[in-house]
Amino acid sequence: MYTGRTTLSKFLIEHLQDLDDGGQLAGLLVDVAAAVKTIAALTGRGALGGHHGDAGSENVHGEAQTKLDVLADTIMIEHCNWNGLVAGMASEENEQPIPVETDGPVGRYLLVFDPLDGSSNVAMNVSVGTIFSVLRHASSETPVAADFLQPGVRQVAAGYAIYGPATMLVLTVGKGTHGFTLDREVGNFVLTHPSIAIPPETSEFAINTSNERFWEPPVQRYVTECKAGATGVRERDFNMRWIASMVADVHRILMRGGVFLYPRDFRDPTRPGRLRLMYEANPIAFVVEQAGGAASTGRMRLMEVVPEDMHQRIPVILGSRAEIERIERYHGEYEQGTDKPYRSPLFKERSLYRAEV
Repeated sequence: MYTGRTTLSKFLIEHLQDLDDGGQLAGLLVDVAAAVKTIAALTGRGALGGHHGDAGSENVHGEAQTKLDVLADTIMIEHCNWNGLVAGMASEENEQPIPVETDGPVGRYLLVFDPLDGSSNVAMNVSVGTIFSVLRHASSETPVAADFLQPGVRQVAAGYAIYGPATMLVLTVGKGTHGFTLDREVGNFVLTHPSIAIPPETSEFAINTSNERFWEPPVQRYVTECKAGATGVRERDFNMRWIASMVADVHRILMRGGVFLYPRDFRDPTRPGRLRLMYEANPIAFVVEQAGGAASTGRMRLMEVVPEDMHQRIPVILGSRAEIERIERYHGEYEQGTDKPYRSPLFKERSLYRAEV
């Protein structure tokens, strides 16, 4: 059946053989894939599985947990806890790092994950996902929270699973971004999307426009130009998409190009962004960059941000490189005060004049 096809295990052996501890990293990623298969089976059962609805608890962020949030978190922990490949784990659902059960030395890696991204969409049968990141653990000691606070550039692997009509695992080990589709009949992930490449140009963007009144001027400027279409300064029409499931929105961008924006806003001054740096932003940024795209806060490369807290939030703008560079330029002009013509009422979408870019 798999003549000429590459399974996940074969791919990892081939791509990690040059690492001293490549076997351990491959083993850990196989464990993650096993957890993904189990979560896929749960989500695939839908309401028939009896796991829909609230769990009656809250996570560290004060958000109501669904039953599937709790189950997916437990599944990831149990699949990756026992074999000495990880020194510690951290989950979006847990305030502190998760201790690893081992009678021997701790492993060389730290696993960070969001067990079920977009879980509020499960009841509507919208695609959801799992996001994960692997970091090195430099010590032989049991890790503490500070050991996890590494910038995204230090990730050795990252990826996500998307539970849709097909279950896909999208992965990078720093050698491009590759997509594997789960063959449900035999239980193998098979390489179906090698060397994914995000087009540098795009005419599609994803953002929740209901928050427009809270955006900073650079983001308002960019979205206004996109909505103006062929009659505006961009001189072409744009499509807007918003699924409200980060994995689903990003997956579409990987497949066909586009820009995803969850920017800084002023709804809550205590939160400079909405997405979690370690559990969502960094792993997705690594995947996107390895596919030729770019990921930014609007002001700097996202993966260069040094985490200050395990559950730190951050603005996220990522996707087709040329558009990300434009948005960063708009932020720079805003900071320098040179974007004032674009803030004037004369240059609004339905105004008498328009500013040229």
